[in-house]
Formats: sequence, C-alpha cells, structure tokens
Amino acid sequence: MRLLMVEDEQRLAEVVAAGLKAEGYAVDLAHDGRTGLSMARNGGYDAIILDIMLPGMNGYQVCETLRKEGVETPILMLTAKDGEYDEAEGLDTGADDYLTKPFSFVVLQARIRAMLRRGRSAQPNVWRFGDLVVDPAKRACRRGDAPVDLTAKEFAVLEYLASRAGQVVSKSEILEHVWDFAYDGDVNIVEVYISNLRRKIDAPYGRAAITTVRGAGYRLAADGG
Repeated sequence: MRLLMVEDEQRLAEVVAAGLKAEGYAVDLAHDGRTGLSMARNGGYDAIILDIMLPGMNGYQVCETLRKEGVETPILMLTAKDGEYDEAEGLDTGADDYLTKPFSFVVLQARIRAMLRRGRSAQPNVWRFGDLVVDPAKRACRRGDAPVDLTAKEFAVLEYLASRAGQVVSKSEILEHVWDFAYDGDVNIVEVYISNLRRKIDAPYGRAAITTVRGAGYRLAADGG
C-alpha cells in the first residue's frame, strides 16, 4: 500500500514514515500544503496522512480541494489542534478520520488499516485463491492451515498482486505501488521479491500461483495455482 504523508515537522514525518516503511508501506513525504496537493492529485495513493497546520496551504484547504476535484483517497487528518470544532471542520471538509498529536504509532497504524478497509469495501476482507489465503488486516498469509512467513515488503508485493488477481501487473506498476517515490534503484528488484514469493508460497506446495507473462509482467492466479 502506498501512502502520502503531508507534514511540515520534518523530523516527525521522517520517524513516522520510517515506522510505516518497516511495516511494508511505501511512504512519500511532502512538507507544505501545495506540494502535498500536487502529489495527492497525481500519485495514485491508497491513503493520505494530512497535517492541518501547513505552510502555503493548510490541511483543510488541501482536503477540500481534493474532494471538490473528485479525489476520493481516504484522508487521515493529523494535528496538534485539539477541540471538537477543529475535528468537525476536518470531517466536514472531507477527511475520513482525525488524530490529535501526540499520538500512539500503534493507534495511527490501526486508523490507517481501518481507512484502507473502508476504501476497498467492494473487496473481501480476506482474499482466498484456492488454498492460498492473504489477510491484509493481519498482514498474514497461509497455504491451507500452514502459515507462510513473509517479510513486510514481500507481503506488500503479494497484497498488490492479490488486489489485481487474474490480471497482468507490470514491474513498473508494482514498483510504483510498493516502493516509495524516492526509490531510484533497479526496477529488477521486483524480480527478487517475486522469486522470494514463489519460493515461499509456491515451491513447497507444488503450486504455481505467480506466473510470468513475458514482456508484460506477472499474474497471480485466481485459483491459487
């Protein structure tokens, strides 16, 4: 899942982003309202963490502008302002949730997961492809009753493939969705993670859930291979 955090306290933003990346999210950062608005318009994010007190353009204005333009990405407002009127204004401008600083990182994660679940309400909470089970809320995977131990990034790649099961997904799409904007390494890193996933979810069980479509990308079989 790819997140955008718009926060002018750079140290806070970097610490939160590092924590979220460790959990397998791709996180891009913006430190002022106008940059955040531009990135939110064009970045294809799954959720946005948006501070209210921002230079250039405050969070209320950013949120309201995005909603007027038809951008429906879930937005969590993050602010040092504590009061029911501030919370009401944030929600009235189109935010999906509101969290006051200082906050618990565990609670932030839970709020993000809740927003993402609501954002993909048309999809099942748990994906099942034959005996392959992918559980985004628990960030867990199993084959039948056997748990499959995946790293955070391996799970993020599998989760994206699961969300597009039966479709061909290109390397660049996976890279864009699972790695953050700042990544400037080799696109072939995707091959490494696909290989790891095959070694963990396919090879021990005699399956071939993830196939390569030459010149196009990868496909996760809807029947689990």
